[in-house]
Amino acid sequence: MPITEDHVREQLKLVIDPELFVNIVDLGLIYVVDIQPNEEGKENVNVEMTLTSPMCPAGPQLVANSRQVIEAIEGVGAVDIKVVMDPPWTQDRMTEDARDQLGIF
Repeated sequence: MPITEDHVREQLKLVIDPELFVNIVDLGLIYVVDIQPNEEGKENVNVEMTLTSPMCPAGPQLVANSRQVIEAIEGVGAVDIKVVMDPPWTQDRMTEDARDQLGIF
């Protein structure tokens, strides 16, 4: 069964921001999920994500946890996670669920 972007995003919902207690997908931190087949019959997953701020102390933990949940998907080969700051993250990227959890209306 091929790996889909939706499947990767669902797995990434397991990664919770330790300061905000909301998953990184609903926070809008995941910008790009690109899946490419490799020579070994697996799928390489490339993710571009951002942080709520450039100095986010949880950044290394979020990247490591993201890599871990993606690598747990059956059929995944290499995982590359790139942290980008352009475009900068804003609260507009959050889902309604995240806004509700944080009391932002």
